[in-house]
Amino acid sequence: MIPTRKRIFLVILLIALLGLLLRFLLFNRPLPDLKDEANYRRSTGEPVLVMVFYEALCPDSKYFITKQLLPAYKNAAPIMEVQLVPYGKAHTKTDAEGKLIFDCQHGATECQANIYHACVAEIIDDPLIRLEVVNCMIRDNRLPKDAMHKCAKQHNFENIDLIQKCFDSNHGSELMKLNGDATSALRPQVTFIPTITLDGSQGRQASILKDLLGEICKVAAGMDQAEKICKH
Repeated sequence: MIPTRKRIFLVILLIALLGLLLRFLLFNRPLPDLKDEANYRRSTGEPVLVMVFYEALCPDSKYFITKQLLPAYKNAAPIMEVQLVPYGKAHTKTDAEGKLIFDCQHGATECQANIYHACVAEIIDDPLIRLEVVNCMIRDNRLPKDAMHKCAKQHNFENIDLIQKCFDSNHGSELMKLNGDATSALRPQVTFIPTITLDGSQGRQASILKDLLGEICKVAAGMDQAEKICKH
């Protein structure tokens, strides 16, 4: 029989190894694959790809996410795939040591909030919970860390530490840079935030911002699920 002290040591060692393995898997996995806007083609029967290019402290972004995006998703989740791209009119630079630094339209606080949003978008797998947390955060992002913790708890997401570790590590900055690359690649180039694309097209942007669900229904016309959802 293994002595009690030795058993305790082995249990602690096992927990430590599992923790290191989890951290390795989380922060050494490939960055998410943002869709190629210019060449995106939706297969028959797949949901409409809704990409939201926004900023965490932008009043227009706040209005769109709270009044258009989340309500539309609650009504039409089967015909929508949402990808969040928090970055907006920020700029990415690299300092002398090779560290990524960002200059955001609404200041340093917005850069912090954007990174928290990027981490939430990657780490929360459930699409509705993800949108609900982002919707909650963007209502008041003046203290980004507090907003993330409050909103994740409010919507019963338990792995808050994973979001915080993403922000504290280089991974959060890498996600932010990836979002910047995707935003810069938009054609026509972004002039207004938020900018929304449906299946890679900016289409009738004014109508999308005003009636997202209506425009999604037009793009999804012909899908069986769309006919049931869009007739209401």
